[in-house]
Amino acid sequence: MEARDLTDFVHFSDESLRRSTVFESSRLWCQLLCLARTQTYGPVRDDDSDAVFAVLAGEGAFMVDGKRKRLGQWGSVLVTAGQEVTIRNASVNPLVVMLTAAPPPGPPEASD
Repeated sequence: MEARDLTDFVHFSDESLRRSTVFESSRLWCQLLCLARTQTYGPVRDDDSDAVFAVLAGEGAFMVDGKRKRLGQWGSVLVTAGQEVTIRNASVNPLVVMLTAAPPPGPPEASD
């Protein structure tokens, strides 16, 4: 069994959001996103993976395919394959979000 203490992955930077992979297997991928005040993640889209974003601390504004929802601690949102998501820290407090995706996202595609 693999076990992790999530607090080991909570780190913030004033320059940009911090991302740390918590678990990764051939069928599942889990990452912690740590956003300081005014930071944003995205927009991102994965055409092959579904993802769940769960707020562990703070408050975030989630935009999924043009629909906006504000979520606090323990709130979660499902982003299905092909949907675009953007997350913005919606408060003065740090925001910690757990991102779980299946199957794991592939490498970024090169643009021409």
